[in-house]
Amino acid sequence: MILHPGILALLTGSGIVLLLCLYASVTGARILLRWDRSSSSELQYQLELRTVLVSTLVRYALAFEILSGILFIYTVDDLHPLFVGAMCATGSLNANPVGWNALLVKLAIWFVAALWLVLNRFDEQAEDFPLVRVKYALLPLVTYLVGLDCYYQLSYFLGLQPEVITSCCGALFTASGGGLAGELAGLPAKPAMIAFYGGAGVLLVLLMACLVWRSGWLRLLLTLVAAGFLPLALAAVISFISLYIYQMPSHHCPFDLFQGHYHFIGYPLYLSLFAAVLYGALPGLFRPLARHPSLATALYETDRRWLWRALVALLIFLALATAPALLGQMVLIGYG
Repeated sequence: MILHPGILALLTGSGIVLLLCLYASVTGARILLRWDRSSSSELQYQLELRTVLVSTLVRYALAFEILSGILFIYTVDDLHPLFVGAMCATGSLNANPVGWNALLVKLAIWFVAALWLVLNRFDEQAEDFPLVRVKYALLPLVTYLVGLDCYYQLSYFLGLQPEVITSCCGALFTASGGGLAGELAGLPAKPAMIAFYGGAGVLLVLLMACLVWRSGWLRLLLTLVAAGFLPLALAAVISFISLYIYQMPSHHCPFDLFQGHYHFIGYPLYLSLFAAVLYGALPGLFRPLARHPSLATALYETDRRWLWRALVALLIFLALATAPALLGQMVLIGYG
């Protein structure tokens, strides 16, 4: 099993990324200790050259980490025929529960890595490197998450035993299954729809308001709403969106969406959701950078691109989530 192409790519890639991040963290610590932007010494010149090298290495490493989340889901789903009782990625993850930890860490890395890359991009655009200390102070956290991801992935794949009889989504994502997954699957459809579409409506209104006005508090509010929309949308996927996609009133699995039977709709569905949340949160998170004279112009120009991307991604997510309910034959409210 360890010779599966996806597993080999994930483990090899994660190992290389971890080595690059460790090198970057050590080098970044040295840069932090000796950095003096007001100095014109040869040492400062060497540090400025080194920060370009480190930024380039980390940029490519984190880009792989972001893509590895998609590869992990694809690989885990592709492994499910090897386990008795597994019908999708849920069964593969239940075959060795450490896999759930790997999945959660990958989700955390997706957002943290994206934030670091945005921070790095702004720093490289300014001639005075105003964010060097901030981005290198955050690098150990990124490296820790990458190391944790590497550890969980290795533990998960090495711990998989094909003879294990596993349970799948039918046992986990059901109202009688207990736990958080069971609670979400058991949510009444109508209140869940009201909460989901209400939250999406508030997010849409805030995005359009931020496109009209440059208010700082509006962007802060947008960040909070975007962050809160992520768990709300994930709960809605389990509660009722998946039911409409499957056209089955009792099938709540959020992982079958990645299978070809359902046209791999899970990939654009989740990617558009994550993109909407990320781009919606960025304007408020990076608003304090406007106080740096060398960053203000670039920030205001980028701010609108983030807002438009968040708006487009949110509309795509809502279209994908709503179309099966409008076009399908199933009427779910009667089951709520």
